[in-house]
Amino acid sequence: MLSISSTVKLSTGYVMPVLGFGVYQNYDARSSCLEAFKAGYRHVDSAQMYRNEAAVGEAVRESGLNRSDLFITTKCASRSHGYESTLKGVDESLSRFQFDYVDLFLIHDPLSGSDKRLATYKALQECKAAGKIRTVGVSNYNIKHLEEIRNAGYDMPAVNQIELHPFCQQKPIVEYCMKNSIVVQAYCPIIRGQMDHEVFTSIAAKHNRDAAKVLIRWSLQKGYVPLPKSATPSRIHSNAQVFDFELDADDMARIDALDQGKQGAISWNPVDAD
Repeated sequence: MLSISSTVKLSTGYVMPVLGFGVYQNYDARSSCLEAFKAGYRHVDSAQMYRNEAAVGEAVRESGLNRSDLFITTKCASRSHGYESTLKGVDESLSRFQFDYVDLFLIHDPLSGSDKRLATYKALQECKAAGKIRTVGVSNYNIKHLEEIRNAGYDMPAVNQIELHPFCQQKPIVEYCMKNSIVVQAYCPIIRGQMDHEVFTSIAAKHNRDAAKVLIRWSLQKGYVPLPKSATPSRIHSNAQVFDFELDADDMARIDALDQGKQGAISWNPVDAD
C-alpha cells in the first residue's frame, strides 16, 4: 500500500518520495515548506526561475529534519543554458540553498535549441560526478529531446517532469519514459484548481473526498510523481492525505477518458520546441 513515505527508485540508485510539494509562484516558500514538512511531505520541487531556493533552504534548516531525509529539486531554464553558465548556475543554486548537494537537477525546458541543451546536460553530468547533484533529469522534454540525449551518448535522464493531468495526458511521452526507466513527474496535477468537471465531482462524492485528492490519487495510481502546489496551510495538509483510499478500475477509466491531448494543456507545456 502506498503511503506518504513511499518512494520510487531512480535509475541513479537514489530514491524519491512519490509525492512532491510544488513551490512555483510561492513567494512565502519558507512557511509553506515548513507547513508541508509538518504535513509529511519530504520532497520539494523548486527552480532557479521561481526565485525561492533560499527560502526552501531556510525551511529545511528550520524544520529540524535531516537533510538526508529530504529530496530537493531545482531546475535551470533556457535563458541560462550553456556549458559554463550551467556550471556557474549549479554553484549559485547550492549557495542560495546553502546545501552541499541537490537531489535532483532538471533542465527546466527544451527552448534553448539542440546545442545548448546538450552543453547544459553535459555540465549537469559533470556536476553529478563532482557530487554537487545526485540525479540529473529534464522537464518538458518530448521524445525527440530525450532521443537527442541518447544519440549524444550520455546516460539517459532519470526523471522527466511534464504537465500531466486528466485533460493533458501526454501519452506518447509517458509511454517512452516508462519504457526507458525515466520516472515521470506530473506538474499541474490538480489542473490549477479547475476541478469542477462532473467526473471529478462524482468520484469525489463516491469516496467522500475532495476533487483535488481524487486527481492526486489518479496520478499516483498511474505511476507518476505528482507535485501539487498550494500556499494555503489547510490545502497543503489536505493534498497530502491521499493514501487512505483507492480509486477503482471504473474511476480510473472514467478519468482516463477525459484526455484532450495538447488542447488540454493549461500551462506553457513547451514540449514541441525544436
